[in-house]
Amino acid sequence: MQANGRSALHEGFLRHKRFRWLRISLSISAIAILVYLLIDHTPRPFGASWYGYTLGTIGVLLILWLTLLGLRKRAMTPGRWSLKAWTSAHVYLGLSLIVIATLHTGFQFGWNVHTYAYALMMLVIVSGIYGITVYVAVPAALSNNREEMTQTQMVDALRALDRQLHDAAQPLNQYQADLVQASLAQDPFGGGLIARLSGRYPRCATQRTFDTIRERTGPKPDLGDDPLERIDALLERKIAMLAQLRRHLRLRALLEIWLYVHVPATFALIAALTAHIISVFFYW
Repeated sequence: MQANGRSALHEGFLRHKRFRWLRISLSISAIAILVYLLIDHTPRPFGASWYGYTLGTIGVLLILWLTLLGLRKRAMTPGRWSLKAWTSAHVYLGLSLIVIATLHTGFQFGWNVHTYAYALMMLVIVSGIYGITVYVAVPAALSNNREEMTQTQMVDALRALDRQLHDAAQPLNQYQADLVQASLAQDPFGGGLIARLSGRYPRCATQRTFDTIRERTGPKPDLGDDPLERIDALLERKIAMLAQLRRHLRLRALLEIWLYVHVPATFALIAALTAHIISVFFYW
């Protein structure tokens, strides 16, 4: 029920008021393109033309307004400018900037602060598109993977298995006990960012320990009197729990990683826009 509720929430801001802000965004983009095509001017309109200044002003005001979403999230209010409505406008008006800013440039690009600001804007938009995609797709997968367990409960379950492994390893010889100790010393949150995003842990100590002991125990261990058989079965359960936790961490990382691009790039964009505006009026 929770997964469906979260899915409905994430779909809600995109479909808000029957795609009201999508229709507004498409209308703004269509008008901007139509005016550009109807202007009988040679060379074609560019940033220093009246049309370019108009679109540039609209674009800057839109960007500044879009950055206010972070502040708006602090107030959960219903109505016309509810958080859902604001987020919907943020998404679709942000996408309209692709048309507005591109027409503002007049398709004139170079190695300068103006193109740098445009490139940063596109980076912000692309990272935002990624964010929308994961916010629609990932929460349901995250909920399904948890199986009604929180991250803390998963870690607690791992620790409980480690305690059982520690006790079960007491009768083992030194070599076998060292193998188990390698698994016990493993940090379930280790592996680095690449491992967390990919979900691949080729140096997993638990997996190595399990593979080594499984060679000795055979394919069908049980929880009987043989200590090595018991270790084998416990390691198998730990690997399954580790896999669940790592899927959880991967989905969380996919859900959050885009913000580490989107937010800094937004601040860099505002700085570049400031330089862009100052340079334009300085040389005007």
